[in-house]
Amino acid sequence: MPESNLYEDKLPGLLQQTGSERLSDEQQRFLSGQAQLFRFTQQELKQLCDMAVDLAMWNAGTMEQVWPLVPNEGLGPKQRRQRLLQAVRTHWQTLREQPTRYPEIPVSSSYSAERIQRVNVEKDHLGLGWCPVASTRTRCCNLMTLDAVENCGFDCSYCSIQSFYHGDEVRFDSRFTEKLARLEIDPDRFYHIGTGQSSDSLMWGNQAGILDALLNFAAQHPNVILELKTKSKNINHLLKHEVPPNVLCTWSLNTPTLIANEEHLTASLDERLRAARRLADKGIVVGFHFHPMIHYDHWREDYGELFQRLTGEFDAHEVALVSLGTLTYIKPVIKQLRARPGFQSRVLQMPMVEADGKLSYPDEIKQEMFSFAYHTLESWHDEVFFYLCMENPRFWQPVFGFDYPSNEAFETAMKEHYLAKISARRSD
Repeated sequence: MPESNLYEDKLPGLLQQTGSERLSDEQQRFLSGQAQLFRFTQQELKQLCDMAVDLAMWNAGTMEQVWPLVPNEGLGPKQRRQRLLQAVRTHWQTLREQPTRYPEIPVSSSYSAERIQRVNVEKDHLGLGWCPVASTRTRCCNLMTLDAVENCGFDCSYCSIQSFYHGDEVRFDSRFTEKLARLEIDPDRFYHIGTGQSSDSLMWGNQAGILDALLNFAAQHPNVILELKTKSKNINHLLKHEVPPNVLCTWSLNTPTLIANEEHLTASLDERLRAARRLADKGIVVGFHFHPMIHYDHWREDYGELFQRLTGEFDAHEVALVSLGTLTYIKPVIKQLRARPGFQSRVLQMPMVEADGKLSYPDEIKQEMFSFAYHTLESWHDEVFFYLCMENPRFWQPVFGFDYPSNEAFETAMKEHYLAKISARRSD
């Protein structure tokens, strides 16, 4: 059988193995036709499919539109293929390197809140453990995490929660209250426990009695700092009930541009800040996470306005913490993002380099964003605990002017600050 026929017989299998089904029918036909002309290897087809998916995700045209013309004269088949691949890769890389521009009219999510299926399950154990993204290569606060709920109903483009759990199924532990009440806590040790790693801490309200259970737990254990982290506005239950002073309510914030384009189904910036303001007025200690900060063409102006708004609407004595971090990926999460049908997002349109075993921005971009945030929030430096989340210790000194010698020292400093803030607010 001629070599050309052998390749054509194998081509459908090669395309299937490279994930071409993620592309439109038109794009699949185009790549299949080009593969027959250039005899791409499986790895080359995989690269082309990934780049085609990215172009569609970024609304940056189709592979056919960017396909270069490679002359026949003086080049062998392998040289023509290599030159063509390099031209496509250069175009794709150029888009990643240039500042991201978001459309004036944001693209809506392809998901809706109605997709969520809420189910009660009986888990064998209470979901208490260490932060799932902790790494020996980054400065870590040794946060303990409590899985009050598994999976999230929001649709943030960059989030990895749904890659760890059950698709659109959100699971509530039917015996969570009972197991949390039986949890033994060392009275001579201070704990920092967060519930925002496996789901949003407040979006579910008191469904399945989770907030009642958590508030009772905090009241019974004053040596536990319980952090509820959210992107929601759902604070009704906290407004109606007594909240123990050792409960911190923290909001993950971003610019209106990023909330509209990448944090779908979440509360708006205005709604998040109003919710935080109402709880601070009730005497609850609040905090703010800027994780991820995302680099785009107007990032400096937009984040600057947000930081100025924060310092204008909140007094430093009301705020326990500000954390900073940025986009960081493991390869399975990138694969999952590229597998979403019809997904529109710019979160992968970024210069991406190896960073402590993961993929993230180059150091100079990270340091620029973190330093800008810290200097803009200068009026809070003396009273608010600032830290970098999931970042290498090498950034601390250039950004903050100080560092901790170990994760344990960082953990101790954080807990001492939070406890002092809680004590000060209790006495107000």
